[in-house]
Amino acid sequence: MPRRALFFDRDGILNRLVFNPKTGAFESPHRPEELQPTPGLGALLRPLQESGGVLFLVSNQPSHAKGKCSMEDLRAVHAALDAHLKAEGVLFQDYFYCYHHPDAVVPELKGPCQCRKPSPYFLRKALYERSLDAATAWMVGDQDTDVACGLAAGLRTLQIETAESADKRGKSKPHLSAPDLATGLAALLRAPWNP
Repeated sequence: MPRRALFFDRDGILNRLVFNPKTGAFESPHRPEELQPTPGLGALLRPLQESGGVLFLVSNQPSHAKGKCSMEDLRAVHAALDAHLKAEGVLFQDYFYCYHHPDAVVPELKGPCQCRKPSPYFLRKALYERSLDAATAWMVGDQDTDVACGLAAGLRTLQIETAESADKRGKSKPHLSAPDLATGLAALLRAPWNP
């Protein structure tokens, strides 16, 4: 079966964003008990695998860099998501996390880096290492940085228009947009493999 790479942002896509009363904003979960996988996630992702999709996660995770949680907390959230996906019969080939941030309070994570989206670094790395074609690949996310990341790597892009991330999109031009993940992935599955 032909293979195509499918890259997913995490927060707001694979799991729900969490309201942080300290900042008054929706953010990534900081502890595993805060993780709320998107309802029906396994049923949404399995058809992609069955159609030849090779799944990857690409996510900016600066909460430790900003002093909001520990690195151990972030690893525990990741482990909880990975366990949930595997229990649902979904296999991600790799997880790529950028822990840096320009305004970090943790010195070793402060400043510019090559991996923070919208940089396409992780996408290009995965495509090269797995011998996958950018022309048939997709990036799925909810923010303009996700779309910009995918476009910079030569991918097609799907933007999920969640209410929680409305203030972080509007300037990008994705190939497809949808109000929720189920509608978006259904459209992606109908899309031709070649642009």
